[in-house]
Amino acid sequence: MNQKNSLGLNKCFLDLDNPFQLFQRWFEEAKKKEVNDPNALALGTANKEGIPSVRMVLLKGHSEKGFVFYTNLNSQKGNEIKENPNATMCFHWKSLLRQIRIVGTLKQVDDQTADEYYNSRAYDSRIGAWASKQSSILHSRDELLDALENYKKKYNDKDNVPRPSHWSGWNLTPSTIEFWLDGDNRIHERLKYSLDKNGSWTKSLLSP
Repeated sequence: MNQKNSLGLNKCFLDLDNPFQLFQRWFEEAKKKEVNDPNALALGTANKEGIPSVRMVLLKGHSEKGFVFYTNLNSQKGNEIKENPNATMCFHWKSLLRQIRIVGTLKQVDDQTADEYYNSRAYDSRIGAWASKQSSILHSRDELLDALENYKKKYNDKDNVPRPSHWSGWNLTPSTIEFWLDGDNRIHERLKYSLDKNGSWTKSLLSP
């Protein structure tokens, strides 16, 4: 039985011209095998001075338009994105020994998309979006806990909590997507999709 695709890579890379289709296949496998948060990714951003920062966020939507996560727009990441929309994402699934790296630019999602996701969240998470001034200094933990209680009193109807204007989503439109598979003796397998000037994806093998 042939265990390789047409490029000589492991058959898990398939033979697809569309990287979003390959991402979907790998992501579905990760959801079956990864113990915790298969949608977790490392998000790398940089401010206008080019100083980088990275943190874990959760993927909350994806399509051929890009990859979506949500955050406080006034957080460190939110402010950095406003200054510099270039960003990168990295998924690492230990259960599959696979990694996906995505590079592109971020754009805020429209209000309807943000509202739909916000309203799907648990009540306490919606309240948290109001109470937490993400990345700002807390004088004490009680300051946050008091804010949570105050917003619960203000929005005591669990079915009617409006989305804060400072909370929304970002969509990363990719220019490159690289798929990585662990190999024996660190002879890894790498396949990179790059978007050309005509809007078509081209594939390249990369040395480990």
